[in-house]
Amino acid sequence: MKQTVGILFFLLTSINLTFAQNITVNKIAAVVGDNIILQSDIEREYANYILQGNPQNDEVKCGVLQQMLTQKLLSQQAVIDSVTVTDDEVTNEVDRRMRAFIQRAGGQERLEQFLNRSVLQYKDEIRPDVKEQLVANRMHSKITENIGITPLEVKRFFESIPKDSLPEYPTEVEVGEIVVYPKLTKAEKEQFRDKAEALRLRIKGGEDFATLARLYSQDPGSAPEGGDLGFFDRTAMVKEFTALAFKLKANELSPVFETDFGFHFLQVMERRGEQVRARHILIKMEAPQESLVRTKVAIDSIYQNVVDKKLPFSTAASMYSDNNDTKYNGGMMLNAENVSSRTTFIPTDKLDPSVFFAIDTMQVGTYSRPYEFTARDGKKGYRFVYLKSKTDPHRANLDQDFPKIKEIAFEDKIQREVSSWFEKRRLSTYIKVDPEFQTCESLKMWLPNETAQVN
Repeated sequence: MKQTVGILFFLLTSINLTFAQNITVNKIAAVVGDNIILQSDIEREYANYILQGNPQNDEVKCGVLQQMLTQKLLSQQAVIDSVTVTDDEVTNEVDRRMRAFIQRAGGQERLEQFLNRSVLQYKDEIRPDVKEQLVANRMHSKITENIGITPLEVKRFFESIPKDSLPEYPTEVEVGEIVVYPKLTKAEKEQFRDKAEALRLRIKGGEDFATLARLYSQDPGSAPEGGDLGFFDRTAMVKEFTALAFKLKANELSPVFETDFGFHFLQVMERRGEQVRARHILIKMEAPQESLVRTKVAIDSIYQNVVDKKLPFSTAASMYSDNNDTKYNGGMMLNAENVSSRTTFIPTDKLDPSVFFAIDTMQVGTYSRPYEFTARDGKKGYRFVYLKSKTDPHRANLDQDFPKIKEIAFEDKIQREVSSWFEKRRLSTYIKVDPEFQTCESLKMWLPNETAQVN
């Protein structure tokens, strides 16, 4: 870990020293119409790539430049078509990215050390690029917004695939769940509130907040940093946390308060405009055995009503399930590796192990008995699962796989339409790429136009 941080510090410091020094390295890397792309623009995006935990790879810079060329073409057309984004949209995206960078770097101070500048300075630097990226994305959406696909087009696309090139699909299932977590009584919660209050009083008595946070806070993300959450805006935290963080004055200590995560208290460390830097201590609530017994009784009753067909599974899920990721989808789990399509078909090797073992011997259309489980955040509860469908391994065919094939055909059509759009704009736009990047394989398509323009 220390070695990784050291490499990251070296790379980002080197990159940003290039920004800080006005030397010849900051040359023009490419020209698109009236717009230029600087070497420093590429280096900054490369720094972001490294900051995301990726290994050093100079070929990535070729991909960065290709993306920037594409972005410039889109943003130029956006001006012509009056496609814009609001300042609030840009601010929200900048803030979102900075939160991610701060988390990956291990805190704001460490990030600022890596960047060799303050977060506020860096946000100002990247804001124009972020705005251009958002405009380009919106222009891309405009190009594709009216593209649709008919069943006949899906059929023709499928028939154009050579038989020996058809994809093989593994065993897939559709699985629903109803989850119930313990609801602690006021008396059961009191011991956890008292523990948080005792720590709060120790800090008011003069003990060091950061030390107590490292020793006792149960927030794994902030405890090692002395409870420091870095800077965040009003959208970053749960509402109870946000209400206090943006109400308190600097260095003021909040009362103990409850969220879905447990009992907290916080201290505002610093304010910068619409952002607050705060630290907190979290005490999680652990379900006593009595609450688990009550939960088992509750879910047994739900299960019996579903099995006896007194209540449809989807209705029971929306009424009683405590898992917000599935309850609003009729209790059905979504394929986490294909979220955009919102497909409920999940390869069995991608299932949570406890769910896989629960359905392994089940028949389609049946329900497991309620069983105790531990969620990824350590919370204990009960659930039962519903096996809606199961598809054996097979080669793709229209009867079984029409939704999947439709999605692939649609993406293919979009890609062809977008490629056609870019080819027309590329041929009619002056584009020049610096010789340093002309050996990049991914940039070959941009070079003939340059040659034609020069000749």
